[in-house]
Amino acid sequence: MSKASVPADDLTLRALTYTDPVVRALEAELQQEYVEKYGSRYGTVEEPAIDPDEFTPPEGLFLVGFVGAEPVASGGYHRFDEGTVEIKRMYVVSDRRGAGYARRLLNELETRAGHQGFKRAILETGSEQPEALALYRSSGYEPIEAFGKYVGLECSLCFGKDLTATE
Repeated sequence: MSKASVPADDLTLRALTYTDPVVRALEAELQQEYVEKYGSRYGTVEEPAIDPDEFTPPEGLFLVGFVGAEPVASGGYHRFDEGTVEIKRMYVVSDRRGAGYARRLLNELETRAGHQGFKRAILETGSEQPEALALYRSSGYEPIEAFGKYVGLECSLCFGKDLTATE
């Protein structure tokens, strides 16, 4: 069985701190990918300024997906406003894509945010990420106005989803 064909059922999700070395390694890969896709429109290989406390429960969370002992996916959310979380830093390592890990991770983030009382999720993704766009659209996210630091960035696309619709 190829790595990409391992079913998403084999994915174990664990909450880790944003400063955990496993998270840091995945984040470095993600940032490198952004720079390769967007060049100077996104920045440098250096990681963006993110406060690790953003992902601290109960108003935030960062999950890493493992297949066995191998970390293969990551993503998190943080409180955006009273009833809204922003989903951020979704990533699946390149040789594990196509197995449903991103969808499983997204569903878990939505579920946990809902259990914390959040009613809506928003997110931003880039115009050069067709797989991410397809995932979010097929998961019920609809285009919204750009928010926060994404206002005016031509490569940014913002989406939102009502988390109460599936309750």
